[in-house]
Amino acid sequence: MNNTVMNLSIFQLSIAYIFVLILLIIFKSRGIRREKQILIATVRMTLQLTLMGYVLMFVFNNPSWYLTLIMIGIMIAFAIYNSIKRVREEMSKELKRIIAYSMMFGALATATFFIIVVLKVRPWFNPQYFIPISGMIVGNSMTGIALGANKLCSDMEDKRVEIENSLMLGASPAHATREIVNGAFDSAILPTMNNMLTMGIVSLPGMMTGQILSGTFPITAIKYQIGIMLAILGSTALATVFFVTFGYRTFFTKDNRLK
Repeated sequence: MNNTVMNLSIFQLSIAYIFVLILLIIFKSRGIRREKQILIATVRMTLQLTLMGYVLMFVFNNPSWYLTLIMIGIMIAFAIYNSIKRVREEMSKELKRIIAYSMMFGALATATFFIIVVLKVRPWFNPQYFIPISGMIVGNSMTGIALGANKLCSDMEDKRVEIENSLMLGASPAHATREIVNGAFDSAILPTMNNMLTMGIVSLPGMMTGQILSGTFPITAIKYQIGIMLAILGSTALATVFFVTFGYRTFFTKDNRLK
């Protein structure tokens, strides 16, 4: 097996931007006005990843627990912001706080357990492991929380009459919203489950592909990928169940009336 990594020059990388040009041509020919968003997304992606590359080089060359925690804190803060931004419905401040708590609890608990207990990384704050693994976990938790919050908020509004009827018949808020809460949790978990069903047959995950390209033996890369997917499933489940368990209560007053 060839363990050398092919270097990608700036010129070679620039050629790949032809795919953006193709997309722009397709949108233009079909009369879909998305050119500005495509260009903004491409430029932001390029700048953000380039900046992150230099930041990671500095952190990797100066490993310390506080730099690692600062990086994780920034990632979680942006994930919370984007989770809230992705929700189409109007949310209360209480619900936004629960999204933040859920993200921190699910992502941090899972990442810490996986890195310290499963991988046994020493020292625990080793940025080479903690930052990229936490990034994957936080990113997927963000998607799960956003999907769950969208489903919970829209169903609470659409099924308002049903909930009020259940409350008038003596049902508790937990019982009146049980199906809604379960539906929100299911919506959050489903994309991860579908991804797991097709992984290895339809698609090769990015982390595993990157390791193989860098010279890692496929079996080693696969073991890492399985572990990461299980951690992602756990973090999404923990974050979402925390969110739906406490989130539905924000739609009710202290005397159990629907707001």
